[in-house]
Amino acid sequence: MFLKKLTLLQEKIPHDSKYPFSIPAIKHLREMTFQKSVTFFVGENGSGKSTLLEAIADKCEFNTAGGGRNNTYEVHASESSLGDYLRLSWLPKITNGFFLRAESFYHFATHLEEVDNTGFVHYGGRSLHEQSHGESFLSLFKHRFNQRGIYLLDEPEAALSPARQLAFLKIIHDLTRNNEAQFIIASHSPILLGYPDAEIFSFDGDTIAEVSYENTDHYTLTKYFLQHREKLLAELFSEDV
Repeated sequence: MFLKKLTLLQEKIPHDSKYPFSIPAIKHLREMTFQKSVTFFVGENGSGKSTLLEAIADKCEFNTAGGGRNNTYEVHASESSLGDYLRLSWLPKITNGFFLRAESFYHFATHLEEVDNTGFVHYGGRSLHEQSHGESFLSLFKHRFNQRGIYLLDEPEAALSPARQLAFLKIIHDLTRNNEAQFIIASHSPILLGYPDAEIFSFDGDTIAEVSYENTDHYTLTKYFLQHREKLLAELFSEDV
């Protein structure tokens, strides 16, 4: 384990602060402890999970537009100042890793076009722009995520088919089985969330709370849909009548 705990320094936050401190899960955050090699953040859009993940990336000195410490390029990212009020506790301190923002991955691929002089050896030997969206994500996971480090991923399922999400779970397993990597992932995917023995934190309430896989909305709603598809859709569409 590398990142053991984060603390929000509430006493340093100005009293007139608004976003992101207006988000309930962030407003009431004090500490969060990480006890597993794989952690998931779940919650509805706007619940604060991506905001906190980006703040962790900022404190790790990763490019918050996406990338690691050595990827310097600019693209519009969150203007959140949350990272200024976080303290991270490490054992041991790790500086290697990567922050993936699915929404700005195209810009990261363009950045590589401009600076890579290795023949894209860390990305499968081909430009990410010459691969499909899903292929480029898997190339990153397979070849770039091969060192001892912490990997912060914001909705990595965005470009992955269900089969490739399963392939990604195998990559996570291979990287973490010898305690060589730590993953913190914001996700909506019931497939990824099913990773065994992961800890899952829900941002949907007033406070961030750990939940079991079976108690996530992602699991219960997907299960209900698969078991009662016709009934659920009939009820949903009847609201338009």
